[in-house]
Amino acid sequence: MRFRNPTRVAVVLTTGMLVMIACALGAQQLRGQNQSDEGQTASIVTDMITKRHISHAPIDDEVSKKLLERYLKALDPQKLYFSKNEVDALRQQNTKLDDQIKVGDVSFAFAVFERYQLRMKERLATVGKLIDTEHDFTIDEEMLIDADDRDWATSSAEMNERWRKRIKYEILSLKLDDKELAEARAKVRKRYETLQKLMSQTESSEVLEIYLSSLTHTLDPHSSYMSPDTLKDFQIAMELKLEGIGASLRSEDGYTTVAAVVDGGAADKDGRLKVNDKIIEVDSKADGNWDNIVDMKLKHVVRKIRGDKGTKVRLKVQTESGETNEYELVRQEIKLEESEVKGEIIDAGTRIEGRKGRIGVINIPSFYRDFRAAQLGLDFKSTRKDVIKVLKQFEVAGGVDAVVVDLRYNGGGALSEAIEVSGLFISEGPVVQVLEQDGQVTKHEDPDDRIQCREPLIVLCNRLSASASEIFAGAIKDYKRGIVIGDTTTHGKGTVQNVMNVTRGMRMFGSKSYGALKLTINQFYRVNGDSTQNRGVTSDLVLPSFLEHRDIGESTLDNAMAFSTINPASHPVAAGYVSPKILSTLRDRSATRISADEDFQTLAKNIAKFKERKSRKTVSLNESVLAAELAEAKAEAEEAEKEIEEQTGTAKKDEIFGENYYNDEVLGITLDYLDLVKQQRTVAR
Repeated sequence: MRFRNPTRVAVVLTTGMLVMIACALGAQQLRGQNQSDEGQTASIVTDMITKRHISHAPIDDEVSKKLLERYLKALDPQKLYFSKNEVDALRQQNTKLDDQIKVGDVSFAFAVFERYQLRMKERLATVGKLIDTEHDFTIDEEMLIDADDRDWATSSAEMNERWRKRIKYEILSLKLDDKELAEARAKVRKRYETLQKLMSQTESSEVLEIYLSSLTHTLDPHSSYMSPDTLKDFQIAMELKLEGIGASLRSEDGYTTVAAVVDGGAADKDGRLKVNDKIIEVDSKADGNWDNIVDMKLKHVVRKIRGDKGTKVRLKVQTESGETNEYELVRQEIKLEESEVKGEIIDAGTRIEGRKGRIGVINIPSFYRDFRAAQLGLDFKSTRKDVIKVLKQFEVAGGVDAVVVDLRYNGGGALSEAIEVSGLFISEGPVVQVLEQDGQVTKHEDPDDRIQCREPLIVLCNRLSASASEIFAGAIKDYKRGIVIGDTTTHGKGTVQNVMNVTRGMRMFGSKSYGALKLTINQFYRVNGDSTQNRGVTSDLVLPSFLEHRDIGESTLDNAMAFSTINPASHPVAAGYVSPKILSTLRDRSATRISADEDFQTLAKNIAKFKERKSRKTVSLNESVLAAELAEAKAEAEEAEKEIEEQTGTAKKDEIFGENYYNDEVLGITLDYLDLVKQQRTVAR
């Protein structure tokens, strides 16, 4: 459309068009020279999604509408920046995004992001006034907690009111955390100044990642696009190793602070870098070129500090005492041992009075495998190898009477590892059935007919045991090889993702990485024919926990795929381990102990309070009322954190199966189970 009269332009253009034109001008600045790369990446990603996602869903108008809503939620989840008028104007484009992205046009994504940055700058300009406002903390007023319960603001007055309450709440929360009013105001001011600086450092690859991941999330919650930097972090997690100084970092009020020093890493061996030290400058090549990293995004700081083993890096550090020191460290390979399999033997008599038995506990935090080393024919790290190592350690130490496999908080990992680890406990047969993209079902068999462990088996799970963990738990349950205990059910993630480089066919774009697509390509089913999707693997015995009552699990996620069934696979059943009578007796005995246990009764009361608090839609902005609410919430959070620490073995360093009421009840169930299995086998003879 062409206009001859400039004054008519202002009259004819809609609000939405004005927004898009203004945004597009800024978007060009953000995108810089990478426009063709981003467009090519987007075009190929949409093509790969259509061909390889298990749904083979077309990228059409319905997906386009969902894409816009997902993108807006990713940018402004609390509905504090965009107005309803702006959102309605953007929605005029919501059936065109599919056509644009297919041909590599992602200008809309950058235009909206630039508008978001502009709105953030405008909103934060008024934050100072709100911080300095004399807020009345004695009046009864409330702030809505969940943004999903409200629409976008329809006026400036409504938006200002949201911000007034937000700032009032943040100041009041700090005031109740023993901060003086002036200190609380200064801290909130610094928080928003840092937020704006960090947002200004957003790279075009990050914007593209948010947009393309919003697209994949319209199909299911686990498919995503990974930028080259995110892909690198993913590979580190799978391989359990990285190269750097061996320090865990966090961002705090614009400063990069040392959260932990990794045992055996460069910083640990050097001995000078301490927890809570602030790193203020980095000389990444140790050549005298220092970069000030105050107010720099943490991922950018990590990128400067991380590097090839054997190379040097210099850090300028502010200690807690206020000194500024300069440290030179030699980077080295750091093995992330906290994520690998660990095992220990527990003498039950030391934990439960009057009981006897040696219980072998195997903690599996994830199902990891160094795929690159395996493909090169090198010795590689894997969960299966490490589980076998622990089982052999049990044998060398004199053996165990029963085994507990702890999968709590295990979010999954490599499918092949879940299959091979399951095979260590069964003789032969299928472990999992996989629904392929073409509708065919593939049965994945135990690759080794040898049984590495024959002792009675307990599989311990919770609501965060997902994916590969559920394959293992489901196989053990279906083979009646052992029993599953923990929360009512596991997470419910019954889909398989594959990480594939962004390429067109077999052709790469030269040596440069264009990231990868983590795409749901299969769905897995237990050998009994049930999917673990949405419903998870139910426990044979349920133990009370905070986690049980949180909004966790596949069924709580947007666009989660539905539960379904296929034909069961023929498989043998292990004899002598599980029967209805055994399960009934175990439940009765456990319930009796729990009802008489003071710690479990306290937990029950705390859970009841949590459930009541969880149902609230608002939070009070009255100081005395909020003080009581925060005290309750703090106590509940401490209990929940204690539960996590005890269950994951972080309550004490190197603790694998901590001594606490929950774990001791697991041991009690295990000993009961051991006795009942022995009795059943005696009767069978």
